[in-house]
Amino acid sequence: MPTRYSKPIRARSAPSPRRAAGLLLAGTILAVSPAQAQEPQPPAAETGGLTAIAEETVAGYDATPAAMATANAETGSLPPTAAIAAIGDDSPGVIPDTGRLNLPAASVDGLRPAAAPYSEEPPGVRIGTFILRPSVAQGLGYERTKTGDDTTSRTFSTTTLRGVLTSDWSRHQLSVVGAGTYEKNLSDSANTEPEANVAADLRLDLSDDTIANLTAGYSLEREDSADPNAISGAKVQSAVQNYSGGASIRRDFGLIRGTLGAAVDRETYGDVELSVGSELSQKDRNNTTGVLSGRIGYEVSPALIPFIEASGGRVFYDETRDFAGYARSGNLYNARTGVELDLGEKLRGEFGIGFDRRTFDDDRLKAIDALALDGAVDWSPQRGTNVNLALRTAIEPSTTPGESGYISYLAATEITHELRSNLVARLAGSYEWRDFPTSSASNQNVYIIGTGLSWNLNRYVGLSGDISYELTTQKNVADTGVTRAGLGLVLRR
Repeated sequence: MPTRYSKPIRARSAPSPRRAAGLLLAGTILAVSPAQAQEPQPPAAETGGLTAIAEETVAGYDATPAAMATANAETGSLPPTAAIAAIGDDSPGVIPDTGRLNLPAASVDGLRPAAAPYSEEPPGVRIGTFILRPSVAQGLGYERTKTGDDTTSRTFSTTTLRGVLTSDWSRHQLSVVGAGTYEKNLSDSANTEPEANVAADLRLDLSDDTIANLTAGYSLEREDSADPNAISGAKVQSAVQNYSGGASIRRDFGLIRGTLGAAVDRETYGDVELSVGSELSQKDRNNTTGVLSGRIGYEVSPALIPFIEASGGRVFYDETRDFAGYARSGNLYNARTGVELDLGEKLRGEFGIGFDRRTFDDDRLKAIDALALDGAVDWSPQRGTNVNLALRTAIEPSTTPGESGYISYLAATEITHELRSNLVARLAGSYEWRDFPTSSASNQNVYIIGTGLSWNLNRYVGLSGDISYELTTQKNVADTGVTRAGLGLVLRR
């Protein structure tokens, strides 16, 4: 069942507990797909790929006309031409006699490509030079939240439409991925969590050594009630919308790789519905961020590329001062050094360590400095098993008067194992530490663990089930535990 807990990490902000759970699950609860580890995959956008060719041979036949006539007269056997016709014209290594004097030559070994192997992935729908892979999922979920002695629960249904549109061009590539989830509570609860995501990436192959990328995206989600900036006791939290766009260009100078990029990101916050029935505006949180970045890497070997990168930008709030009178616009600075790894299907990814800094225009708000650890690694210890590891550091602003914000450190892992070709098991967990360096508030800890199964009945129909538990702890504050479970059905084309 597709849920809101399955979105990727956003580069500039720390995920809420439900966002962090996106690192836990390989796909949404209903986005069923086989394990990817060590299986033949389609070529990546910038890498080559090999297609397995099955070999099949057929013995040839050779005889002189005199020998053929003798054999026919003495044994009554079929002449060789009849035997060839019996085999069939599509047999490899056999050229039928059609009366042509200049018959085409067969291959030396009589090889021919075999039919494409069966795949659990649907073939999609061709639309001109594009291939569309749509799916619709229907699921049933249960959520139970306990904070101190208070317990609430809800049962809800989800309907998710998802689509992947990919170009089939000889040069350049455009990919668009979109998904939207609608929730309807079946029990007495007003809080629903709709979700929508659209991401587009246009790759331009300018030359053999130069590649440009243009990106755009949109997302909609409900702010998590456990987020430090959420309104306590609200009936319905704010709806957060994000609009993003960017451009980058990468060029290889022999063993040196250089990348320049620019990105713009805008966030808007909807009104919060309070328990008394009134609404609280959150428009003072609306902001736009612009960032410029650069990166240089040196190819020690194709599998090992150390790099350094730096970026700088500014955050512009729509309101010069928030409702409490603080000017929260400011500057962003980031620096990293790390290494890229590419050992093929066994191990690939990158890891970096560096420094992040955020300043504010208001002198009453202290700057936030953070040691940054970031990375994502895919490791396949054996065929059918894949391990994903991720680290992320982000500085999040605060809405509390006098407080600058907090630092989010997130570590997550997910293990998928292919029990059968159409049955995949998942086990995942994450830990997030929220450090409040400019506040008297105690640090916050968020733990998440989950497991699930995905079963493809065939390439068009799949079933899935997941269960997870999330625990948020903070000194002098009641612990919050959230249990989630879901079942669902997905139809794909």
